[in-house]
This record gives sequence, structure tokens and C-alpha cells, in this order.
Amino acid sequence: MASAPAKPQKPDPIALLAWYDRRRRDLPWRARPGEIADPYAVWLSEIMLQQTTVEAVKPYFAAFLTRWPNVAALADAPLDEVMKAWAGLGYYARARNLHACAQRIVSEHRERFPRTEAELLSLPGVGPYTAAAIAAIAFDAPCVAVDGNVERVVSRLFALAQPPRAAKRDLRQKAATLLPRERPGDFTQALMDLGATVCTPRAPKCASCPFLSACEAARRGAAEDFPVKAPKLAKPRRKGAVFVLRSGDETLLRRRAARGLLGGMTEFPSTPFRQDLDAREARAHAPFTTRWRALPGKVEHVFTHFSLELTVFVATIESPPPSIENCRWAAAARLEEEGLPTLMRKVAVHAGLIVE
Repeated sequence: MASAPAKPQKPDPIALLAWYDRRRRDLPWRARPGEIADPYAVWLSEIMLQQTTVEAVKPYFAAFLTRWPNVAALADAPLDEVMKAWAGLGYYARARNLHACAQRIVSEHRERFPRTEAELLSLPGVGPYTAAAIAAIAFDAPCVAVDGNVERVVSRLFALAQPPRAAKRDLRQKAATLLPRERPGDFTQALMDLGATVCTPRAPKCASCPFLSACEAARRGAAEDFPVKAPKLAKPRRKGAVFVLRSGDETLLRRRAARGLLGGMTEFPSTPFRQDLDAREARAHAPFTTRWRALPGKVEHVFTHFSLELTVFVATIESPPPSIENCRWAAAARLEEEGLPTLMRKVAVHAGLIVE
């Protein structure tokens, strides 16, 4: 690893901008040199990128932009269609907020995105990071958006002794001290790119870093020791069951409650997901009284705060009853069009309804 001078110098934002002009990533939502950023594309990408990787977002971003090319088109779309298009990207509250935000921009802002952090923060689904990112990238406002990549760069530059979650205010303040008067939007994106391509979590390319002479972690030869890691807590493990009911060529589906886990998404009827759920209690949650059979094996899934183990029960009935509360029948052969979240897609595969 390259070593820095004995005493770090002051970070030079101009050096970072010069590096960015040579090494910037070509991203589908990013304006090219000389172009004006599209606030709609910036906002859409930033919502999609929350807790998701660039590579995972690219096909979703392209599909959304093709189907709903501007904020008015997205606001006018049925929420169900937006949720289906989002399926598989995870964190589904983002999709509901995306739709609500589009409607707010159309109804209250005449289809124009607010330009300041304070105004952007009033929109559904827009928190401090997203507001700063949109303001800086779309409108060249003098602010720095601190995402995970920027946290890592700043933590190493200043050798911060606390994990990022505990040092959020200090991180924002120190990031703000780096901000140049010119090109603040490019500077924010440059910090993001630096963290993504040079100041990486493992094996950082310190010799290629325009901030090497200013980096305290590099001076210590300890770049990989920063950011300081918080103690890792074991994820709780929960259990649940889902019920796959068939009648002829149809299968029973249900929409989950709008709030909470997988809010508003389509599912096979399921139990609550709890640590103490047993098989006898699970059967009491079946949507219909019939002879249910538990399939061998389990469906495993990991959420942010817990891991889940599902038992899949299946049953077939001759003819569907007139109605089952909160449920509907759907063509089993067209489940791919239902926008199932990843968990329920795993269930469909396990039950043989979708072949991978």
C-alpha cells in the first residue's frame, strides 16, 4: 500500500474534480459532461439506489424510464403497476413513496422538482441524504450527500474513531468542509465514485487516490481499519408459513397490508413471521379449510433485520368458493406478471408454479 506524507495535507477538492473528469463512471442516470442533469432521472435513481447496488438498479431504472419517462407519467400510473415494476428490487415502501412523491410534485409543484434541501425533505420518501443528493446533483446546490461510499472516504481521510452510524453528524460536518465553491454537484458525485472505485472497502487503491496526501488512515498504513466497524449482532431467526391453494388453472393470491414488511405487495396467504410460530398454529392461519399438505424442505430468505424460514403448505380444491376474504384468484401460468416480491417468488418456485 502506498504511504502518505508524515503529516497529512489539507484535502484538495480541485484535485478530486480533476480526477473525476478523467475517471467518472458512465451511469445511465448521470448527465454527461456539458449536459444539464434531469431532476427526474436523478430522483428516480437515488430512490432506487437506497440500500441497493448500482448493477441491480440499472435494469429497473431503464424499465421505469421507458414506461414512465417523466414525473407526470409516473404520477398518473396505477400504484399496482408501479409495485409490479418494482418487484424484486426490495424495500417496497420505497415504491409506494416514489408514487406518492410523483403525485405530490405534480399536484403541488406543477411537475417541477423543488431545488433546495429543505423543500425536498418535505416530499414522501426523501430523507436527508436523498435531499442533499438531488439538490447537489440536479441543481448544483452547495451541499454534500453522504452515502456509504462517502462515509468510507471521509472516515479514512480523518481517521474517525467511531462507526459511521454513531458519527453521522461528524461525517456530514467534515464532508461539508471539503466542498468547493465551484461544481458542488460534480464534487458530490466525485466523492461517490472515489469510494466506489478507489477507496473500496477492501484493498483500496491508495496509490491512485487524489486525496492520498491528505489521508490520515493512509498515513498510518491502516486504510482498511476504517471506517471503524460497529459490533456485529446476530440476526434474529423467525418462522412462518405460506399457503398455496390451487383450483384448476388458478391459484389464490392476497395483497399484504400497505404498511409493514412487503407492504402492499402480492403474496400467497401467509402467517405472521415470528420466532415462536409452530406448525399447529400455522395451520390456523390457512385462508380456507381443506386438506393442506406441507411440502418437504423450507424456503429461506434474509431481510435486513432478521432471517426467515418458511414452510409451504399446498392444497387443491375442485371449484373455488365465491370469495375468500382479502384474496383473489389469478392464473397460475401468469404468475410472472404479478410482480411477486423475491420471497414469494421463492415460494412459487418451491411449489412448482414457476420454473427457474
